[in-house]
Amino acid sequence: MAVKSARRAKSSRHQISKTWIPRFFRNPKVAFAFALLLCDAVLTSLIIAYVPYTKIDWDAYMSQVAGFLGGERDYANLKGDTGPLVYPAGFLYAYSAIQYVTGTQVYPAQILFGILYIINLGIILYIYVKTDVVPWWALALLCLSKRLHSIFVLRLFNDCLAMLLLHASLASFLHQRWHLGLIIFSGAVSIKMNVLLYAPPLLLLMLKAMDISGVISALFGAALVQILLGLPFIMSHPFAYISRAFNLGRVFIHSAFAHYRWCKHEGGVFKFLYSRLVSIKLKFALTNSHSYKALKKHIVTTMFVGNFIGILCARSLHYQFTLGISTRYLIYCGRRLFLHLYG
Repeated sequence: MAVKSARRAKSSRHQISKTWIPRFFRNPKVAFAFALLLCDAVLTSLIIAYVPYTKIDWDAYMSQVAGFLGGERDYANLKGDTGPLVYPAGFLYAYSAIQYVTGTQVYPAQILFGILYIINLGIILYIYVKTDVVPWWALALLCLSKRLHSIFVLRLFNDCLAMLLLHASLASFLHQRWHLGLIIFSGAVSIKMNVLLYAPPLLLLMLKAMDISGVISALFGAALVQILLGLPFIMSHPFAYISRAFNLGRVFIHSAFAHYRWCKHEGGVFKFLYSRLVSIKLKFALTNSHSYKALKKHIVTTMFVGNFIGILCARSLHYQFTLGISTRYLIYCGRRLFLHLYG
């Protein structure tokens, strides 16, 4: 009797281990992704501890936040060391919270951004594992970006927060949570407008996945986020807020560009290149106008291709604009994507 009960207990433990552990790590990519997260957490800690901080925008951010917390609601008067504030209101709320947590000190901010980096990497790995496009070993390439580590923990750029929210919205889209995803996407736009490079392919996906009433309600939710976040500024100085926070006609300093340095600035060349963004994205939309429910791989591919087109055609590009890390994904599905678009 005792032998039978012992066997039953052993069998029960074996069934539990078979039921739960393999279910979680059935895909070897999942276990590898968790290992990468742990290793990158250690690497990020070492970078914070031993690599000197690069002072670029942090002081300007803190100056702009100080003006906002001091009661200033006119965007024309919110300035920092690098110039006037040109980000939407979500940026001010986010960095006000960061200032409260860190006390404007760089080292605590680096630790906070290190945590945000790991969260962002976890979401990206989740997206890559869900789509199952790249081989397991290629996931390690996501952790080897010197630029990505630098932008998060050595420069503390607002692109980090914007891309974190963007990737969270993309994860929501994978589960067909379009309304929730679009609200998160709108939050990302409220921190930095370069996220709008994803807007044309996102609209295309929404039109495929939902009926017109669903698209309108989702867009209304996204617009409501922008209105609520910007309400203090819209109520007091609406023109200053809209013209500065959502200035689509702004032209950047040519010497600061990360691409097109090879061509001379002849006045209208960058406006011409920017105009190509609309036409190329329209062509992309028309060549992908099949009416079927959006699949995970199709969602990610469409979003990443749309962003890549935007990067190629944008009038200016800083290195942090490529935080979407779409290139690694597109390299592995490039041949199938080319045949799908032009074959």
